[in-house]
Amino acid sequence: MAGTNPDTGHDNTAEGFARLIDIGIALSTERNHDRLMEMILLEAKDMCNADGGTLYLRTGDDHLKFEIMRTDSLDIAKGGTTGEAIPFPPLPLYDRDTGQPNHQNVASHAALTGATVNIADAYEVKEFDFTGPRAFDRETGYRSQSFLTVPLKDRDGEVIGVLQLLNALDPRTGEVIPFDSGIQPFVEALASQAAVALANQRLLDSQKTLLDSFIKLIASAIDAKSPYTGGHCQRVPVLARMLAEAACESQDRPFADFNLTEDEWYELHIAAWLHDCGKITTPEYVVDKATKLETLYNRVHEIRTRFEVVKRDVEIEYLKSRLNGGGDADALRRDMEARLARLDDDFAFIAEHNIGTESTAPESMEKIKRIARTRWTRTLDDRLGLAHGEMKRKERAPATGLPADEFLLSDKEEHIIPREPGAGNSDGEARGFRLQTPEHQYNLGEVYNLCIPRGTLTPEERFKINDHIVQTITMLEKLPFPKNLRRVPEYAGAHHEKMNGAGYPRRLHRDDMSIPARIMAIADIFEALTAADRPYKTAKTLSEAIAIMSAMRRDRHIDADLFSLFLKSGVYKEYAEKFLPPEQIDDVDIAGYADPRGE
Repeated sequence: MAGTNPDTGHDNTAEGFARLIDIGIALSTERNHDRLMEMILLEAKDMCNADGGTLYLRTGDDHLKFEIMRTDSLDIAKGGTTGEAIPFPPLPLYDRDTGQPNHQNVASHAALTGATVNIADAYEVKEFDFTGPRAFDRETGYRSQSFLTVPLKDRDGEVIGVLQLLNALDPRTGEVIPFDSGIQPFVEALASQAAVALANQRLLDSQKTLLDSFIKLIASAIDAKSPYTGGHCQRVPVLARMLAEAACESQDRPFADFNLTEDEWYELHIAAWLHDCGKITTPEYVVDKATKLETLYNRVHEIRTRFEVVKRDVEIEYLKSRLNGGGDADALRRDMEARLARLDDDFAFIAEHNIGTESTAPESMEKIKRIARTRWTRTLDDRLGLAHGEMKRKERAPATGLPADEFLLSDKEEHIIPREPGAGNSDGEARGFRLQTPEHQYNLGEVYNLCIPRGTLTPEERFKINDHIVQTITMLEKLPFPKNLRRVPEYAGAHHEKMNGAGYPRRLHRDDMSIPARIMAIADIFEALTAADRPYKTAKTLSEAIAIMSAMRRDRHIDADLFSLFLKSGVYKEYAEKFLPPEQIDDVDIAGYADPRGE
């Protein structure tokens, strides 16, 4: 290529530089590792009109690993995009026993010295061991003759691989000839470009691996934070990808034209792993709140102690009456026993409603308030031994003298934890959030909590639970995602939206959401329904989960077309076989569920 072409008489130097520029541009834009390596080898082969070649990459333990092999005349193509494994072990750069550098092999010698080696005929060379190529020749009838071995050096001069070309061919006769020394600088320039491209790709790959590891670390930490979430953050990405793959493969409407690019797959991957990252801001005692009176601990124990105090007071009052000789002894005892029995019944009633397994009817709330008005006497200062924050709340109400006559259950000023200025969703409306923010951050009032109509969460705690999705969006929108990942917050932040606009936090409708965002909603729900590692519920069987989701589809909570695809493609069953115990996997008659129009 350099100098004058004997066939045309033209100077090929300009052509060579132009080609190197074109190759450099192509190498810098190729993002697939296998295609990049093949491009390097094939361009070098073509530049030298070589019959074959091998590309080695240096490993972390100082070996040269075979990555790509090509020999045109033998129709050999291994490694890279071919999917065919190369059956040769890596070449050691140093002797395993002595630690001495391996200069016997020409490829390892080039890697160790950083120098190009141009061999006209391997059968006449004594300084390198060509036992391997000669054995290959005997088996195939080939003759490995001329070699051009070029180290790949990155910007720092470190050898990261070796490019080895085999048997240069005369373009007119097809005979094997030595590699032209005039073309060697161009191959070395190509090798240099290739090394930079490979190093850049390795850097990008390592950064991507670091990002993925960090993302999975966050997700694992959220799952480990509470048994109520279990392995949710780790299983949702698997299910989301499975359903997205089914959508890409579907030829039916509305998915016939749906496809995801490599970047879009990565967007979905990151969004799925981080879809609940906002839960890192949700206190464990809210996520795990198993009873109505639970905060950092179950306050029913305090209330039991107060009942015990009242019961002791009843007994003391009876004994004092007997000592003073007042009243009929039998009547006094019957009155004491009746009062003690009523206190036992009242505490049992309070304890039962603390569990929150059933709805609290209005008449039950009235009874709780009646029981709360029972009086007991406190003789110790309740402002001793308090932390600064708790003392600040106490000081919002005047101190009472001792002994203090108090209610058995109460809603006190100190039970109100105010919302800090600027906390919550002060700019929520401007950002499209439509969560109704309670006045207070928390209300720990005992009567207030015991009168929760359903479940164990107050409106303030329910808001805090739902607010995790706002925090997810807020956290992700603060990250400087590149343009190709800009939709990560959208995908991650929509999994609690409903197709009818009744979801949160933005009350989006179906047409406001992309297909990946709608996929996230189905993946999130199905995983939660079938998860077998939650201590607060029994996992649903497949048929139970599908029936529930079918009702959600009918009420336009989830996307009808995606749910139909979820069933028809068999994704639900494939996921179940991977993650559900056998006892959960029962038969599901999808015929009645798979119609996207619903029952």
